[in-house]
Amino acid sequence: MLLSTLTQENSVLNAQQLAQLQQLAAQLNPIQQAWVSGYLAATSQLTGQSLTAAQPQAGQSLTIVYGSQTGNAKALAQSLSQSAQSKGFTAELISAADYKVQRLKKETHLIVIVSTHGEGEPPEDAEALHQFIFGKKAPKLDTLNFAVLGLGDSSYEFFCQTGKDFDTQLEKLGAKRLFDRVDLDVDYETQANQWSTDILERLEPELKNAQQGQVPQANVIPLTPRNAYSKTQPYTAKLIAAQKITGRDSNKDVRHIEIDLEGSGIHYQPGDSLGVWFSNDEQLVAQLLSALGIDPQSEVQFDDNAISIREALINHYELTQLHPGFVTTYAELTGNDELTELAQDKAALRAYIDERQVIDVVLQNPAKLDATQFITALRKLTPRLYSIASSQQEVEEEVHLTVGVVGYEAFGQDHLGGASGFLGRRLQEDDSVRVYIEPNNNFRLPEDDSVPVIMIGPGTGIAPFRAFLQHRDNNGADGKNWLFFGNPHFAQDFLYQTELLDFKKRGVLTRLDVAFSRDQAQKVYVQDRLLENAQAVYQWLQDGAHIYICGDGNKMAKDVHLALLQIVKSQGQLDDEQAEQYLTDLRTNKRLQKDVY
Repeated sequence: MLLSTLTQENSVLNAQQLAQLQQLAAQLNPIQQAWVSGYLAATSQLTGQSLTAAQPQAGQSLTIVYGSQTGNAKALAQSLSQSAQSKGFTAELISAADYKVQRLKKETHLIVIVSTHGEGEPPEDAEALHQFIFGKKAPKLDTLNFAVLGLGDSSYEFFCQTGKDFDTQLEKLGAKRLFDRVDLDVDYETQANQWSTDILERLEPELKNAQQGQVPQANVIPLTPRNAYSKTQPYTAKLIAAQKITGRDSNKDVRHIEIDLEGSGIHYQPGDSLGVWFSNDEQLVAQLLSALGIDPQSEVQFDDNAISIREALINHYELTQLHPGFVTTYAELTGNDELTELAQDKAALRAYIDERQVIDVVLQNPAKLDATQFITALRKLTPRLYSIASSQQEVEEEVHLTVGVVGYEAFGQDHLGGASGFLGRRLQEDDSVRVYIEPNNNFRLPEDDSVPVIMIGPGTGIAPFRAFLQHRDNNGADGKNWLFFGNPHFAQDFLYQTELLDFKKRGVLTRLDVAFSRDQAQKVYVQDRLLENAQAVYQWLQDGAHIYICGDGNKMAKDVHLALLQIVKSQGQLDDEQAEQYLTDLRTNKRLQKDVY
């Protein structure tokens, strides 16, 4: 029910309350009304409970800390917290980004659920805690009992490395391991549910007895509106547009994607991501089944339902992201000695899968399999997350993305990325796409609109900063905005050029520094532009600026980090350790935030 349609007859409010509510509703636009509705829905579920982070009580208590890059670790932690509270435990759920490290020595029972990002690195929200436990100030933890669940992707060399780091280091600091660490791959749900059941059974006798007579504390729930849709229950939206925004001669195919959310009630904030469920290319599926000699109508089981293998491969299994497990299983099923030998050499296997998709393995190692056999070698399809490139204050019931289509030629045929090819090439106007919002509370504009911000976003990393600028423009924010953008060529790759120049002309964008790396003999990148403006960058930071980095996490983000270190070291007259601490303090105070991939 819309706030504006309430009457005394259908309301449970008294006349004064109703008048106050109607007065407020008259001042709100539809987006703001949706926010208020979500807020009220959240608070109604917390009647009698605290709406702020619960403080740990004396004695035995359970703290669940999560570090999450894509939302999976957070979702598992939330589920575990709810299960713990249903058993009567005093359980506190908290993001690693919000965890006060001084508390660590006072904890009695700690569960860490953490993903691994990039090449064995902690997710952004867990960086400070990870750094602390390995630092000089880490305390002895002789009274701590702990367990760790790690999430990762076995396609990467340092599979679940962050979980391993927390597990080994907590033990080194004197903590007692309650349960052996579990390292889970992309298909983690079943094993994660079993682990949660096992760990709570292990804890129940100890914690339940210790907590008798205590009132279970509230789950830590942020005061943000709740969307009705999620990863497991996505919203079926319509594609409005998929416009190419790189030039004809560019070696990149970047698409501006617009998706219609009208009537969904979906709310998002600048910094959030959009989860996109996609379908695989039907022609690719046909080619694959033909090569394997499988009838497309052969039935397989998926989630206890019998469906055709054609449908399973189009909608339910990964075909474009090759992983080591496929090569190993395919080698076993086909008796292929060469693949079996390859699977035993991790370095060689990783190089092999970096260049290939599932179709390449099958075509280069032909064999005949039945439908059920082949399915056992595949991983279930997972949605892709894209940084949202719009502010809802600007576009209302739409959501925009900036998608680089992954495309390359290899082994005599064209290859496309699963989700990027779906969004950028195969979807047509008005076609359906299933989506949901993945909130990112660790990539947020400052609440004070007068605070200056520095945004560093080369390539498709520009996406959230388009949202930031739209949002600040619509708010009439008076804080200064400085954008660093880079790409290969000015003429071909200046994404959102017209919009950015308009922001600059109108004063929304205070400074715009660009780095087109291939337009001159010597390559120039965003980190070079930062160093060229070292004095001004440092002065902005000294004036309280928040700094944001979005884009490639393997190289760009690391190079930018080194440039920032050099800037604060030289401009602030700091040594190496002091410069690192300066950036750590920025991150701890949420003045340095990253959205990297």
